[in-house]
Amino acid sequence: MEDFVGCQKKHFILIHGASHGAWCWYKVKPLLESSGHRDTTLDLAGAGINPNSIEECNQTKKVTLVGHSLGGMNLALAMEKFPEKIDVAVFLTAYMPDTKNQPSYVIEELDTKSYPYGKSELQLEAVLFGPKFLSLKLYQLSPVEDLAWAKSLLRPSSLFVHDLSKSKKFTEERYGSVKLAFILSSEDKDLLEEFQLWMIENSPIDEVMELKGTDHMAMLSRPQEVARCLLKIAQKYSCSVIRNDYICVTSLLPCQVTKIKPTNSAVLMLFCYIKLI
Repeated sequence: MEDFVGCQKKHFILIHGASHGAWCWYKVKPLLESSGHRDTTLDLAGAGINPNSIEECNQTKKVTLVGHSLGGMNLALAMEKFPEKIDVAVFLTAYMPDTKNQPSYVIEELDTKSYPYGKSELQLEAVLFGPKFLSLKLYQLSPVEDLAWAKSLLRPSSLFVHDLSKSKKFTEERYGSVKLAFILSSEDKDLLEEFQLWMIENSPIDEVMELKGTDHMAMLSRPQEVARCLLKIAQKYSCSVIRNDYICVTSLLPCQVTKIKPTNSAVLMLFCYIKLI
């Protein structure tokens, strides 16, 4: 990441997707840090290696939020609640809602199957990826070591469709005021390229980059390209000082990207709280 050494220091907050944890960013994290930037990787409640932890980070400037897969819904909720604290929200092959439909709409359109998890009245809808699905749909281009690691660390996760379906729509005034970037993964067999493009068409995207030869777990199959894209996106937006408060988020080759002209067509979640002091 030599090209970005000496650039204005940024703070990246990386949010993982369903059933995963902060561990899935282990390749991207040192690349951002080696370029002189700060990053915080979060284990969302009920996920990761330490599901009960609450991360705290000292920060007086706006942050760059990055969400992968279902982590995109967490970004959207943070954007709606704290738009003034976010420089740019980056959706890495992630669910990206719009302002015209209920928050659950984008998940329902994918028609993801789920199964009951829990007992009696406490039962929740949950998903847990099986080994074949992981190897064929999520990790087909990732190193086998990462696939093996994932199999030992994955946890059941809710898609929160029921709760999101009852939530208010995201607003243009708050959610819509945050700069949006989408990193598209060309070989994603979970969120197919057509589905990613459909989400892009339905949102006022500021920038779209396409990674070639990456699966759903782009941060593992092409970590250097992902890091380079994140740095390029973050460097486009200035960082301004914010007041003390809380922000809530519930994740060496040149970046091989294809710029796509963006179109302007127009809860109950488990959060981690980050104190900005």
